[in-house]
Amino acid sequence: MKIVFMGTPEFAVPSLKILLDNAYRIVAVVTAPDKPAGRGKNLQESAVKKFALERGLKVLQPTNLKDEGFLNQLKALEPELQIVVAFRMLPERVWNLPPLGTYNLHASLLPKYRGAAPINRAIMNGETQTGVSTFKLQHDIDSGNILLQEEVTIGEAMTAGELHDKLMEVGANVLLKTVQLIEEYRKKSLPLPFKIQNESDVSHAPKLHKDTCRINWNDPKEKIINHIRGLSPYPAAFTNYYHADEKPLAFKIYKAKAVDFSEERTNGTLIDDAKRPLLIKCAGGAVQLLEIQQEGKKRMNAEAFLRGFKWQENAKLI
Repeated sequence: MKIVFMGTPEFAVPSLKILLDNAYRIVAVVTAPDKPAGRGKNLQESAVKKFALERGLKVLQPTNLKDEGFLNQLKALEPELQIVVAFRMLPERVWNLPPLGTYNLHASLLPKYRGAAPINRAIMNGETQTGVSTFKLQHDIDSGNILLQEEVTIGEAMTAGELHDKLMEVGANVLLKTVQLIEEYRKKSLPLPFKIQNESDVSHAPKLHKDTCRINWNDPKEKIINHIRGLSPYPAAFTNYYHADEKPLAFKIYKAKAVDFSEERTNGTLIDDAKRPLLIKCAGGAVQLLEIQQEGKKRMNAEAFLRGFKWQENAKLI
């Protein structure tokens, strides 16, 4: 089969690699245009582009997926199948092009967590199970008929970064099985064994914004810990430090643990506890900050942080 692969970040690389390693014919890779990054604003290639060029593949980087020039390039490739892993929303003229259809690998057990941030949202919501799904694209986002799924357990202390890496590898194997299944059923001229998504079971995983990442110290301690895990290491949960009339400081929190604490304190204030530094009062207890990054400085553990920062009495986190 002539396959066009579409993807951009690191999450998509193992999926492209496993298809190539199993001798599938990738006629082109479609990925995001190079973007300026870092202090020098030098153009950076996507992880998928770097890998594709290493393997000598044709790379297309359209800025507009509806551009006639790009559509003509795509048609000229005559793809029989398109595979999408961590890419953009496709216009119908793109996903409806190949005769075998376009299939997407999604990092959740659909119809749960449709949307842009399924990995983060699953942990933020305290889920203990998630997984990956492959489905055939249709009009509504992440709503197509499912071909294969595989469950993955979310560990009690697992972060979004760790879950990302796990689903990245599991997803690549499920994607390979998906392409093999499409190939097998095509040869036998049989309809694929699709499972239709139950709309009554739908939940959503909307894109993360800055305000999404702010810690609410009025939340219960367990919810705050899930919030921190679900955003670690990127984009990272944050809080602002306020003291007197000084300019507020932003802190990113990468790791923390829930602590029992029953004394009356205002939520968001530091509890003076020599044995448990950086203990912050919240609803139903407290949260001890273990890894923190002050605005403009490096990420560090609590002990190293406190060597270079004096936490002022009466300071408050908001």
